[in-house]
Amino acid sequence: MQIPPNVLPHPSSARSTFQHPPPILRAVPTDLTLVLETSTPNASLALASPDAVLEQRIFHSDRNHNSQLFAPLHALLSARKNPPIHLVLVGSGPGSYSGTRVGIAAAQGVAIALTCPALALPSILAVPTAHEGAPCLAIGDARRGSFWSSRMENFCLSTPPSLCDSQELITLVANAASEGIPVVSFDHPERFPLPHPLASLVTQEFPNAARLWHAWVHAPETARRTWRSHIPQPLYLKPPHITPAKRPNSLRP
Repeated sequence: MQIPPNVLPHPSSARSTFQHPPPILRAVPTDLTLVLETSTPNASLALASPDAVLEQRIFHSDRNHNSQLFAPLHALLSARKNPPIHLVLVGSGPGSYSGTRVGIAAAQGVAIALTCPALALPSILAVPTAHEGAPCLAIGDARRGSFWSSRMENFCLSTPPSLCDSQELITLVANAASEGIPVVSFDHPERFPLPHPLASLVTQEFPNAARLWHAWVHAPETARRTWRSHIPQPLYLKPPHITPAKRPNSLRP
């Protein structure tokens, strides 16, 4: 039996039936997080996707973060313009007062320009010892014969930084040692009036932007909710003698 000509498929439509499958597109991150950590002379910046840190830039600056920060920040932002940055994280210390303030000011400036939230979380959560959420004790030299300490566990502070004298510091470090809890500090161990056996337990470590992002991602939701509710500002050991910051509407998470 003959098939009527008007029933036969047109050659062009026949070819369209056997098209090659579409190419497989590589997945790209839908949002980026910018991270700034400037609380110590070993400062760093990073860009992270929801799954991993994509790039980190490290620079050294001793008391002049304001002149060293913006060149690597501009380079980092210029290198990746898509996808958009939806969140800015910044370390709040305790650490260099001027360095922390410069980092927070820069984070807020970028957040305003990009109309996204800026959040601050403690820099001490970004030291290598705290990377897996294990408990540790952080100590620091608060100058003029005073010191500070803070306990960390599970990517958040179990006790906030508080001031102590030399005898209290010795007791805190001795208790941590008896519990098998490591002791870390941004300062060299020689800065502390600790007996040699205890001083030898203190490890000098520095935070970086990549680990700060890691702490944010793995922190309990209760801690993240607290960080979201606070205005980005340095983690003060004493009340600041300045006018408290006001939250711009554009920085509200």
